[in-house]
Amino acid sequence: MNVEGHRAKAERIERSLAKCTLEDYETVVEGAMLAGTHWFNLLLHLRDLRAADDDIVHTEFVQLGERRKFELALPEALRSLDIVENLRTTHVRGDMPDGERAARLALECLAQLRSACDPGARRSEADSAQ
Repeated sequence: MNVEGHRAKAERIERSLAKCTLEDYETVVEGAMLAGTHWFNLLLHLRDLRAADDDIVHTEFVQLGERRKFELALPEALRSLDIVENLRTTHVRGDMPDGERAARLALECLAQLRSACDPGARRSEADSAQ
């Protein structure tokens, strides 16, 4: 999918998420994962780390060598998406307590992923990797 497609889908998912409360933590975490993956793929395409027809679905399934490239190029974005992915395991598929806290953290990570797609944020993240 191209950059514009990822942006449109991420924004649409986020509009739906805005209708949820923290009590809807499973939906919030799942939605953050969906939208966050679109933001992350957008970053991969902008940085020429993945072709437009080669999207990731889950960071945990990315091969180690490629993941290391992502860690160097997009450390904060990868960390944010990893956090949300882990929250899915514990709070959507699992039964861990503190679901509202998990939802809040997922939304914070999603905001970080979205802001990384801003040209100024991309520059500052690249600077922090050096």
